[in-house]
Amino acid sequence: MISQKLLFIIIAFVISIPVKVYSASWEEINKKGELVIGVKDNLRPLGYRDSQGNLRGFEIDVARRLALELLGSENALKLIPLSNQERIQKVTDLEVDLAIAFITVNASRQRIVDFSDFYYLDGTGIIVKKVQINPNIRNFSGKIGILNNSRAIAQIKYNLPQAKLKEVSSYQQALEFLESGEIQSFAGDITILTGWIQENPDYQLLPTIFGGYPLAIALPKGRQYQELRDKINQVVRKLKQEGWLEERAKYWDLPTN
Repeated sequence: MISQKLLFIIIAFVISIPVKVYSASWEEINKKGELVIGVKDNLRPLGYRDSQGNLRGFEIDVARRLALELLGSENALKLIPLSNQERIQKVTDLEVDLAIAFITVNASRQRIVDFSDFYYLDGTGIIVKKVQINPNIRNFSGKIGILNNSRAIAQIKYNLPQAKLKEVSSYQQALEFLESGEIQSFAGDITILTGWIQENPDYQLLPTIFGGYPLAIALPKGRQYQELRDKINQVVRKLKQEGWLEERAKYWDLPTN
């Protein structure tokens, strides 16, 4: 049986273990001179690693510009790669100051975290092989592949009620079905499809886009973060007005209309 003295020693040791808590008020961030931002590192063209292992992408550009505007240097930040499952949790656990990580604003997330103004409007698009391009997707007669349980299903069913859909389990399976001719097109988020096209240049995104899903910066809730939220919104609005966000989106081949 563990002695009381040993128990106190164990408790003291556990308490002394440093806990990574980064999220801070604007005053604290300004004092330390660094933003800690959660990002994606496996989702081209939003956030991914290049051949040298460097983080690149549209959202990485947004993070660096935010650091420049708020703290005077693009390098005044620490980028923390996050999985999809971690994006909101790391914000609420205060392990990052904020997250710019392919996070769509929706009602359930708004109950947990706060959001900035959106910096990009995602949507549902359709890709086809270049030799099959039909700019009028409403006359498209082929079978459309779509991910199981994806939000694209509702958009396609609503906008193209006569479409023949085939659900697939992954993007890899979708590519295999496209190559084999089992499906003639594939529907999904235009941000993800853009990255896929960059890696598979035989495909092209059709011009028609359905719906709109605002991507925004996630921040922790609480009065102490109000000044930080206000400053971030000021920057996002400035970058929209200046056309910088649109220019960077175009640079990464993301549709902007």
